[in-house]
Amino acid sequence: MPMRLRRSELSTPGSSEKMLEHAAAGDADYVFLDLEDAVAPSEKVASRAKVIHALNTYDWGRKTKAVRINNLQTEWAYEDLIQVVEEAGEKLDVIIVPKVMSAEDVRWVDTLLSQIEKKRRWTHRVGLEVLIEEVEAMINVDQIARATPRLEAIIFGPGDYSASQGVRSDAIGGVNADYPGDVWQYQRNRVVIAARAAGIQAIDGPFPDFSDLAGYRRECTRAQLLGFTGKWCIHPSQIATANEMFSPTEAQVARARKLIAAYAEAEAQGLGAVAIDGTMVDAASARIMRNTVDRADLIGM
Repeated sequence: MPMRLRRSELSTPGSSEKMLEHAAAGDADYVFLDLEDAVAPSEKVASRAKVIHALNTYDWGRKTKAVRINNLQTEWAYEDLIQVVEEAGEKLDVIIVPKVMSAEDVRWVDTLLSQIEKKRRWTHRVGLEVLIEEVEAMINVDQIARATPRLEAIIFGPGDYSASQGVRSDAIGGVNADYPGDVWQYQRNRVVIAARAAGIQAIDGPFPDFSDLAGYRRECTRAQLLGFTGKWCIHPSQIATANEMFSPTEAQVARARKLIAAYAEAEAQGLGAVAIDGTMVDAASARIMRNTVDRADLIGM
């Protein structure tokens, strides 16, 4: 399973050829072409052809290319999968499945993808991401995270989750004067723990007010501190902030590499810990620093 760079996941309406073309030329690590919430019901079927054309035609550079299909309970989902994957699967990296409820939902998509890949005799395998947007999914998140080796990441989607849990609409951005702290503290922790235990990535969902970059930065900070590896961008103006906030600084990377090297040298000498620049470094410290170095290596720092 590839560990992809997902600092910024840009949502792009599959119904807009102009936006699809702009997304291909942008700076996001990852672009998902949306057939679900960003597309009106009357445009669902026609948008598939636009998404297929964009995947097969545009120069996406090193970006990860994904498609968000419709909810599995709708009449559009199975044809989203079959048409997009059969006609553009060799240019497609990931399918995003919204509103999963259980591991069985994930395995259903996995089975259909396996059948298409077998039919086409592809060695390339399409990855999966799933959205945790319902209270039932949050209860089942551990099983969902381990549903299939094809699963690469789970995403917390606060918008639909708010409706499912009954959270007040004025708290969706993560801040409410009546609540002391982060409204999503539990949900974010729950998702990232399930993801880390399963060896996959956790991505934080959208921040709705794209004119409020300070608020977006705050939510990036909250997610990043908990262990999320990236965040959705609903507008290109959010990309630079996400890329910055989910990247270590050069100073952090240099220090992490220094401490890891020092601990390795101490361990080779039979020591369990070593003092470096006034900091005691042991196995736990080295393990924490390894997260920073792994992220830097993925970015190319």
